[in-house]
Amino acid sequence: MPRMPIASRRHFLSAAAAGLALPALPRAASAQGNWPDRPIRVIVPFGAGTSTDIMTRLVTPRMSQELGQPLVIENRAGAGGIVGSEAVAKSPPDGYNLCMGSIASHSVNASLMPRLPYDVLRDFTPVSLVTNAPNLLVVGPQVPARNLQEFLAWAREQGGKASYASAGNGTSSHLAGELLKQKTGIPMEHVPYRSGAQALTDVISGQVAMTVYQVTAVLPFVREGKMRALATTSAQRLEWTPDVPTVEEQGVAPFDVAAWHGLFAPAGLPAPMLERIYAALKVALNDADLRGKLNEQGLVPVGMPPAEFRPWLEADIAKWREVVRAGNIKPD
Repeated sequence: MPRMPIASRRHFLSAAAAGLALPALPRAASAQGNWPDRPIRVIVPFGAGTSTDIMTRLVTPRMSQELGQPLVIENRAGAGGIVGSEAVAKSPPDGYNLCMGSIASHSVNASLMPRLPYDVLRDFTPVSLVTNAPNLLVVGPQVPARNLQEFLAWAREQGGKASYASAGNGTSSHLAGELLKQKTGIPMEHVPYRSGAQALTDVISGQVAMTVYQVTAVLPFVREGKMRALATTSAQRLEWTPDVPTVEEQGVAPFDVAAWHGLFAPAGLPAPMLERIYAALKVALNDADLRGKLNEQGLVPVGMPPAEFRPWLEADIAKWREVVRAGNIKPD
């Protein structure tokens, strides 16, 4: 049998290789087309009963209806959100592994933790900014200030003895206080607590002068006269407290601080899956009943598209990196 010319053999082998490769394309397309065909895991990198956990449990049932599969929540707390976030970062980008992150796990930790085992922008696909949790700046009744400028004047007179409480290093309450210090030059001592409840108790009793905390948590104390709300820390006034001006309105700008929650997938998530997950989330956040439940928790639904969420996230990480650096903030 005559041997095939070399050029012909090369052509034959290339054609054979192409023929073997072709069936893989329909299979991959088919796999994406059938997705999801089993439950989707959503890791919450914080404990049960936290604001991230509560919000996730409110949002995911409506998303499940849209996707046709259960979204199963797994609480994997530890190291300020790092343990659960790392698990998703190292999962396959197959659409079955999601993470409901927060300002701590996916923004502040990038600069606060020197050896973070993942890079937020490299190892995740940002899906959407889901909710904001706006805060109020409040003082105890012993502080004589009635607005932010009066508080700053009073704090300046204390000669560095004025203090502010937070729920711990790196929390939004800590960062808001530090940002206020950096923008006004007012010396204030940071007093970190292990829980927000402890921080609020000591503000009410006068052990600490001020704190920044979620609106629905402090509003009952404000209404009872146990606290005084001096400012809203987000860029706009809040529907819960329309008469409380923002920090920016009172002369300290720019200033926009709110705890946030965002949905993430592992890096490399195929675009069709990303689009379907975001579409399901958007439908959920547009549901009037769900929006009402989120508002009861002090949460503002957002639903930012993936193309907008990534640059927004980059800017947020950069903002807090500068605050952490300037304040020489260290993890607990």
